[in-house]
Amino acid sequence: MPVFAQAPLFWVHASDPQFGMFTNNQDFRQETANWEFVVANVNRLRPAFLVVTGDLTNQEGNADQIAEYQRINRKLDPSIKLHSVPGNHDVANDPTPGTLAAYRKAYGPDYYSFREDSLYGIVLDSSLFKAPAKVPAEAAKQEVWLEAELKKTQVAGATPVIFQHIPFFLEKADEPDQYFNIPMGTRIRVLSLLKKYGVHYVFAGHYHKNSFGKDGDLEMVTSGPAGKSLGPDGSGIRIAELKGAAVKHAYYPLGMIPNQYPVPAAQP
Repeated sequence: MPVFAQAPLFWVHASDPQFGMFTNNQDFRQETANWEFVVANVNRLRPAFLVVTGDLTNQEGNADQIAEYQRINRKLDPSIKLHSVPGNHDVANDPTPGTLAAYRKAYGPDYYSFREDSLYGIVLDSSLFKAPAKVPAEAAKQEVWLEAELKKTQVAGATPVIFQHIPFFLEKADEPDQYFNIPMGTRIRVLSLLKKYGVHYVFAGHYHKNSFGKDGDLEMVTSGPAGKSLGPDGSGIRIAELKGAAVKHAYYPLGMIPNQYPVPAAQP
């Protein structure tokens, strides 16, 4: 059996930096300011990793937007791992072999796994769930790979946590299909697979505001954006902590990020 760290493992979950969204691709000055601030705070907090759940840029394939996201990421402390996740704005609303190849050239794999102590992180390309019509073989390949990875988590005795862009659902697993969730047929099939292998946590973005739902023991956590917000909580980041097999998490607007984590207990 592997030996795990005794201290709680924590990470920063950011979503939708979406360079170019504020001005509809005219510039990305506001996104630069936000993302510089996020990376500076991550360096100060020193989590195990930073995971960015999609829509890294606003315009699929825009070289300037991609370059700016990557330029700022190079300021991240090398000891803090970065896990980028593809969003629909990164691989197109209807991904093609070409858009997937372009993403992989710019960022690396669009689905993959990683390990941090007792956490087994699984990054998924949710656009292959949402719109597989032009890439059916890729979509099928990801689902076969996903089950193989879930089997590995059981052998390792690790806690699987899923990271993707589009949430399976916002509030209820049986909610109607819409732009901000995965279509019902695929949703039911993949959620059944996740529950079969004991997945309790899925983290996503895409909605540009916070939402939370449950399907039995599975928690669907949809986090607000580091970029342009469409909700009352504003632009921000989420800090999550794994202790034992349980994950706790909280969203912090950019102006309310704690000065250290874990947050010290209040003195009596």
